[in-house]
Amino acid sequence: MGTSWSAQVVDPPAGCLTAIEAVLARIIEQMSNWEPDSVISRFNRLTVGEWMPIPDEMRTVLAAGLEMARLSSGAFDPAIGRLVDQWGFGPGTQSVSETIPAPWTRIEIDGWRARRLADVTLDFSGIAKGFAVDAVATELRALGVVHFLVEIGGELRGDGIRPDFQPWWVDVEAPPDLIVPTLRVALCDLAIATSGDYRRFRLADESRLSHSIDPATGAPIAQGVASVTVLHEQTMMADAWATAITVMGPDKGMKLATRHDLAARLVLRTSAGAQEYMTPRLAAMLA
Repeated sequence: MGTSWSAQVVDPPAGCLTAIEAVLARIIEQMSNWEPDSVISRFNRLTVGEWMPIPDEMRTVLAAGLEMARLSSGAFDPAIGRLVDQWGFGPGTQSVSETIPAPWTRIEIDGWRARRLADVTLDFSGIAKGFAVDAVATELRALGVVHFLVEIGGELRGDGIRPDFQPWWVDVEAPPDLIVPTLRVALCDLAIATSGDYRRFRLADESRLSHSIDPATGAPIAQGVASVTVLHEQTMMADAWATAITVMGPDKGMKLATRHDLAARLVLRTSAGAQEYMTPRLAAMLA
């Protein structure tokens, strides 16, 4: 996945590390665009219109991604792979001759098979890390583990409590060049994900190009949104919502988050430094 992972496990059973590594290897084998023989890479090379059976886990992520695309009016789009490559954030370097409106609508699922209806490609970079955290958590519970904190690339899930009977306290990473209040949360059967423009970006003509692509314009989002943090029962959904809100921006994004009763925070770059937005749900949790 191009990132690191960690797990703090209270009273880990024998074989715990091996079990976690097996889960991550399985997800990479299915959903990594950087592995040419992964399921997603093979799917993206299929002839348009050809059906392909997909594994249960990949089907879960694809279905969730398509539902998130519907909820966000396409701000989150799991079929944005061509644009990701075009702007230098994917494994490919190809140009896009024609931007296809709403790429996600060109993906069709029928049971446990899927196909492309146009020359679009899947990219799960805005949702797969969150799913992987959930999958590791599920595996730990199956091994009988009750208390743990799992992190992949800054997306976290905490269950139970620490050995000192404290909750899993997490300080949300702030954009390194901005001064914002520290957001500290207790992850007790809860997940958190943050999307930020300071993690992955490219400089072009002295401008910062965010890795977050707006499917509506086919280009990186306008500079301004520094970070979005979302708390959710599922890390996969926290990950996807953070991506969608980042693309939508402070007005549309936070209104949608409020409408869906999400606990979310957005940090916006301004001429004066930074402006913080917070949904009523998150404000109530911190009160």
